[in-house]
Amino acid sequence: MPLVNTLDLLYITGGAIASPWLLRKQRDGWKERFGHIAALPPKRMPRLMIHAVSVGEVNAIRHLLPLLTVPADGPAVEVVVTVGTDTGLARAKELFSKQARVLRYPIDLSASVLRFLDAVQPDVVALVELEVWPNFIKECSRRRIPVAVINGRLSERSFRGYRKLKPVLAPTFARLAEVAAQDEDYAARFVAMGVPRERVRITGTMKWDAAAVPESRDAAIPGADELAKGLGIDPTKPLIVAGSTGPGEEALLHRTCPAGVQLLCAPRKPDRFDEAAAALSGCVRRSAAKGTATPPPTGRDRFLLDTIGELRLAYSLADVIVVGRSFIDLFGSDPLEPAALGKPILIGPRYGDFQSVVETLERAGAIRIVPSEQLGQTLESLLGSASEREALSQNARAAVLANKGASAQHASLLLSLLGKRSGLANQ
Repeated sequence: MPLVNTLDLLYITGGAIASPWLLRKQRDGWKERFGHIAALPPKRMPRLMIHAVSVGEVNAIRHLLPLLTVPADGPAVEVVVTVGTDTGLARAKELFSKQARVLRYPIDLSASVLRFLDAVQPDVVALVELEVWPNFIKECSRRRIPVAVINGRLSERSFRGYRKLKPVLAPTFARLAEVAAQDEDYAARFVAMGVPRERVRITGTMKWDAAAVPESRDAAIPGADELAKGLGIDPTKPLIVAGSTGPGEEALLHRTCPAGVQLLCAPRKPDRFDEAAAALSGCVRRSAAKGTATPPPTGRDRFLLDTIGELRLAYSLADVIVVGRSFIDLFGSDPLEPAALGKPILIGPRYGDFQSVVETLERAGAIRIVPSEQLGQTLESLLGSASEREALSQNARAAVLANKGASAQHASLLLSLLGKRSGLANQ
């Protein structure tokens, strides 16, 4: 691969145009982003690289890594986890530092890719969900390193964009050794982009495996009581928790929340915390209450979770959960964590990024899809019916348990690719 090619020039031009926006975003690790990392020690066993771009993909492979590093019927595998975002990198180090090397993924410039692959020298590469960067995949192909997409997801929105660039991207998709897609729709889109049909299989999503199901729906979640007390949540009154909310949704929930019901909102992005607080007039902010000896104010019924890492605790306290970014054009958020907790769940109609999961839950009677104009009425009806909440709760928990197992299928696929790669290397 030349040190600079036509695609590099396009990347550089695009980067220059976007530089005012990029400079406003604080990012670390620029040296590593350009592929400047120390060479890994010589391999003593097959080396698998798994690329998980951000926090969601990192969480999705939690149950996959143990199946690879200590397999029941074969030699252990050396795993290198690469991540693209700062938050994803921190989460990967938290989860996998004892099981794998955690590195930053390079930007897709030829020189960066060459330096990175020279240092890492993987035998097989697995890309979680998508992340098909042309220079990286082309160089892997040149080095005879199989690249597989696992937990493959190509949403309708992404597909529309990719399809416009198919003349450029089709060779990249055609170089993929395997695609393990979450469902038939995603599989068909990968084929339409140029992956040979015989290399595509349906495995479901590993996110079901990553959803932690307590032993019982009544099991205490450590830290939940402290969160409730810290905010001043009244355990005798109903509580709606809205997770991963987007612009305008806090105001919508504030308007539609039934009288006498408490509402806690957890915005998806920290840079929206102040905006969300303004929409929830007089709310108790977790950031203000956390770490202080001052008792929380009493009698409040609006709460803002403006901290990181406590959403599951908030979900565990809820009587009803509303999954955000689904009433606006942000394509939804993940409903699996509240489903695993066995909670009644509502979601808006715009959930395209989680279509497969939402539709599976809906078929199981485990979630309700509600337009914004019906949200208030639905909340009031659901909070007034213990039997309806109980049915949704039982169905949600059962659906999560019934759909686990994709991690084992992905582990089998990757171990097979490593075995084939080892065989070729010995020829």
